[in-house]
Amino acid sequence: MKNKTQNVLSQLVRWTLAFVLAIPAMAFAEDAVKVSQVWGKVEINGKPAMIDSAVAEGASIKTGADGYVYFKTLDDGLLIVRPNSEARIVSYHIDQQNPANTRVKLELISGVARSVSGNAVKQARQNFRFNTPVAAIGVRGTDFTVFTDKDTTRVVVVDGGIVVSGFGGSCSPQGAGPCEGVAAAELFARQQGVLLQINKGQNKPQLLQSAPGLTPDAIAPPRADEPASKTTANNSSAALIAPAATDPNLDPNKVGNVKQTLASNTNKTPNNTGAGNNNGAALTNTIIWGRWFELFGKKADFDITKQDQNEASPRGTNAYFAIFQAKNTEWQVPTTGTMGFALKDSQAVLVDNIKSLESAAKLENAKLQLDFAKATFTTGFDVVSGSERFALKGEGSVTSTGILYGANQYVPAANMSVQGVVTNEKGGTAAYIFQSKLNEDGTRMVYGVTNWGKQ
Repeated sequence: MKNKTQNVLSQLVRWTLAFVLAIPAMAFAEDAVKVSQVWGKVEINGKPAMIDSAVAEGASIKTGADGYVYFKTLDDGLLIVRPNSEARIVSYHIDQQNPANTRVKLELISGVARSVSGNAVKQARQNFRFNTPVAAIGVRGTDFTVFTDKDTTRVVVVDGGIVVSGFGGSCSPQGAGPCEGVAAAELFARQQGVLLQINKGQNKPQLLQSAPGLTPDAIAPPRADEPASKTTANNSSAALIAPAATDPNLDPNKVGNVKQTLASNTNKTPNNTGAGNNNGAALTNTIIWGRWFELFGKKADFDITKQDQNEASPRGTNAYFAIFQAKNTEWQVPTTGTMGFALKDSQAVLVDNIKSLESAAKLENAKLQLDFAKATFTTGFDVVSGSERFALKGEGSVTSTGILYGANQYVPAANMSVQGVVTNEKGGTAAYIFQSKLNEDGTRMVYGVTNWGKQ
């Protein structure tokens, strides 16, 4: 009996020692988030906020008309809640030795807040979620500002990138980590002068030009002492982000076969669609596509606002490229047969969000096949940049009017997202934008646009 008791006590000692040794590797909400600065009326769980006080998981934050509060996290992150706002720290659990166990979830119920990812979040982006009443926000190692009310959310990126999705389907408010797939949209700091907006009930956020009064900073301006981002020296102009660095060895002006990279647009023709001035965008009569912002020192060749004014229909937009279809040019596609396409023109760029590096790319071994009887399509190609080569493939559905909707890039038969359109012009013309994660955490991405003709 004595030996049995000693064995039990010995086991308890070992368990206790193991638990004590594990404590330094973990940081729970009580000591992972602290109040660093307070101005005006700020309440945490209904009580006045106190500098240096710890904030536990589940804590609610409410600011008055003059209230600002800065929260510092153990992993050197930052959460700022501005006036007339309500937020909640749902969870902030950090495992420094095993980042896969890190869990961070924040919620902005109303008002304006800014979130700057800490080191632990950057190592576990798949476990970070920032909710609003209408959207889920994930990060690419990021600094972003959000405005929300119960019906609308708008987000701007100060540094890095985000992925935003409306709630619905597999994306629920109760979930953890980013919601990704065909209903998600990305935004990066290099995309100057734009924001993502999503309204209640929308499947996918819209990319909008930043108009006066729309941005979170216009609704609740930052204090003069709010910390600057890593990419701007003047926090009063935080929206003006320095462009990402360019690898000089992969500049499209120095890469062979330039027309297959970012200097393409070989299909430019005089405007005969009634769609208005396309500002250099590639034109195949019914399909207008191009690059909608400056890259590699070249100005944008596509004006999204102009296409909207011309009542052209958007058929796909990613972080670099866009496709529109001229007004009243939809095609009632056949209900039988198949059609194969050859790649006529393309543009693509590889992005390293950690190094802020953009690299030109070209496409090889491309194919696109439509099955009208099944109302489906399959496509694929190799993305080539320098010595790197990535095999991408996609699939999806074809609507009765020729719109191409790609399946989720995480289904077994696909590793890229696709959005586009097919028309009967010249016997068959198609175009789509695409994007794909090149590594598991999405810090390396590829974005592109393709234009196809019937084989």
